[in-house]
Amino acid sequence: MSFLRRRSPATPTGPDFDVLAMDPGDWPGDLGAGLLPAPDGSCQGVFLRYDLFGGRGPAMIIGNLPEGSPARELAEGQVPFEVTQLLAALGNDEPVHVVDTEDTPVMHEDNLLIVRRIKLSEGRISCSQFDRSDGVLVTIASWDRPITDDLYRLLKPLPAEMFQQG
Repeated sequence: MSFLRRRSPATPTGPDFDVLAMDPGDWPGDLGAGLLPAPDGSCQGVFLRYDLFGGRGPAMIIGNLPEGSPARELAEGQVPFEVTQLLAALGNDEPVHVVDTEDTPVMHEDNLLIVRRIKLSEGRISCSQFDRSDGVLVTIASWDRPITDDLYRLLKPLPAEMFQQG
């Protein structure tokens, strides 16, 4: 009866966009990557989990969500997907909500980014977002570390091929 086995992929083969993040070779600690699958098997986003605490939990999650990704659709006061993933990875199940947002201009290479700094009810989480010119939303969620303008200088495009599953 093996011919009855379902053959649809449980996870997408990879994104069709470049991922903006910190190069794993430039960053100490452990790195994990996850792909968000859509029902049709396409990639609806990529998130990278940087663990600087030696296996005790991630210090930062950077997400790249293209236009149309359901993870971008948030209700009023709802935290970004990356914050939810960070809390889950830390085993923190306290309810967290958005308190305030502030737009700030930041330089990234030769581009001016309008960064949305998101203030959350959990003060140990820093969160910021910006839209790329290709429509991909980048969200950075950091645990117990502020997100400074220096961090944006470390971001670079990582090719989509890096996230292909074979």
